Amino acid sequence: MDRKRKEAERRGRLGEDFAALLLLLKGYRILGRRVKTAAGEIDLIAKSLTGVVCCVEVKTRPAEGLAEVRSRQRARIVRAANLFMAGRPAPLRFDVITVAPWRLSHHRDAWRPDDLKGL
Repeated sequence: MDRKRKEAERRGRLGEDFAALLLLLKGYRILGRRVKTAAGEIDLIAKSLTGVVCCVEVKTRPAEGLAEVRSRQRARIVRAANLFMAGRPAPLRFDVITVAPWRLSHHRDAWRPDDLKGL
């Protein structure tokens, strides 16, 4: 692995740590980190105080700026979430946490599976 890729990997893991801490401080319970399924990986899975299971995509950036989750990635995360949730009846939500220097932003209900029809 080259140096740039290692640095990006390290920054991503650190961002996930900060995102998990943010969720814990908000009262969420972390159910899984870097959860792998046959459809792909989910950065964080957490349960809110109201019992909603949240699949969280963490976007870490070295500077403030746009952190987009593209529609194909959203569709992959939805498929992975459906596999994870099989046999676990609970409400499901898709969130995004952006991590940049000195700023964490939690975007609840960032998208819905119905938004992805046709992908």
